[in-house]
Amino acid sequence: MAAQSQYAELARQLSAVGAVKRGLERILPADCPGGSATVLTMLDRHGEMRMSRLSELLSVDMSVTSRHVAHAAERGWIERCPDPDDKRSRILRLTPAGQDLLDELARRTTEMFARTLDDWTDEEVGQLSALLDRLRRCFDDRRDRRLEGSYALPPPVRQHAAVRQEAPVRHDTPVRQET
Repeated sequence: MAAQSQYAELARQLSAVGAVKRGLERILPADCPGGSATVLTMLDRHGEMRMSRLSELLSVDMSVTSRHVAHAAERGWIERCPDPDDKRSRILRLTPAGQDLLDELARRTTEMFARTLDDWTDEEVGQLSALLDRLRRCFDDRRDRRLEGSYALPPPVRQHAAVRQEAPVRHDTPVRQET
């Protein structure tokens, strides 16, 4: 197990990854926000699925997923087909137009990284990719255990109102009166 200071440094570095994400968002077409690109990527990676499954994979609320799906469907990047097992549900599927957009996003992303990391060796890029994949899988495993009920975070410590310490009221502080 790594030292606590290493975890603290990792947290600082990961918070700085926001600059990388903003760089990636700048290369997206104007009509394709990051959430829509993520929906397309998930459908490409995991295949067709119900919106509830997509929401689980994205680790966001169904209302957020629904907005991203509606945006992508309005542009013809995904289709919502009746679920043969449950006619009330819909199966989300990537369309050829969505696949074309994903191909274009992959090209843009590859070019951006090639320009930005032009002084990195193949080995360094490979090491970073492998470590990021390992980190992502750790969080995926943890999420999956939590969804299955075999892993739960301890409940937050709550103080009973009678035990909670209230700040003392100071009677010597003048009260400002509005005139």
